[in-house]
Amino acid sequence: MTRVSRALPTVATMLTLTAVLATGCTASAPVEPSDTDPAPLSVPDPAPLSVPDPASLSASEPVAGCGPGSGATKNDGSLTLATDSPAYPPWFASDDPANGEGYEGAVARQVAERLGYDSDSVRFVVVPFADALAPGVKDFDFAINQFTISDDRRSAVDFSSPYYAVAQAVVALRESPAAEARSTADLVRFRLGAQEHSTSLGTAAATVQTELPGTAYATNDDAKEALLAGEIDALVVDLPTGLQISEELSETVMVGQFSRSTAAPDRFGLVLEKDSPMTTCVSIAVETLYDSGVLDALAGTWITDTAGVRVLD
Repeated sequence: MTRVSRALPTVATMLTLTAVLATGCTASAPVEPSDTDPAPLSVPDPAPLSVPDPASLSASEPVAGCGPGSGATKNDGSLTLATDSPAYPPWFASDDPANGEGYEGAVARQVAERLGYDSDSVRFVVVPFADALAPGVKDFDFAINQFTISDDRRSAVDFSSPYYAVAQAVVALRESPAAEARSTADLVRFRLGAQEHSTSLGTAAATVQTELPGTAYATNDDAKEALLAGEIDALVVDLPTGLQISEELSETVMVGQFSRSTAAPDRFGLVLEKDSPMTTCVSIAVETLYDSGVLDALAGTWITDTAGVRVLD
């Protein structure tokens, strides 16, 4: 996988880094990374953060001031993580987010370790996708569930630095006319569906501008059932999920992915309560995983190579 060079921080940023190093991870102002610049599909391009340079940290060194005894977590001495149920592959494995397998399962474990929490000190709770993004007090320290970083969501929750960048893709029944689409223009006459509260349907509407309104479903499982039942002609999901569906359901096929020239890739970030004292801590951990090459390695292990997927211009 291709690594991406990052811009050097400005002098002002370096002063901010020094201030954060001096105060640990209890600063009241959370870090909110920018997500405006497109990033490669398999490697997120983190925006400048007011955090210590991850290159100065050991790949296995815990982030100072963030671990057990710091008072930053919901329950001192333990870390509470959240995701939805079921926990889908390739993001998780065996519907068990706590086993450290699947891309997001592995990322969650690595972040926890960077914060100083071993697997015995981490517990997962089930929180529906929309509930995790809703404003208000959370009962978790951070949630991981393919949450796309966006400005409108930042008004309700905090996001960490991005840990993955991904295109949206289209899956159709193998025998459907929609399976023959080779461009976004070919999709305008078809009925599209996606999971509600995700960015997939919005991306499709803005990119394809279909003649028919899209349909939102409570879960990806519901959307898959609608596709199989003929309620929709094509399903819009993130690219790794689309590849997983086309492998899982033999009657479906990956139609293609939206071009980055017309639809910037989504960037996934960890979700935290607004103004959480853990936001900076978690961002430092993610940045360290990025700079040490761990995120690349995990993506290579758990996510199917997307290089050969057709681009729908």
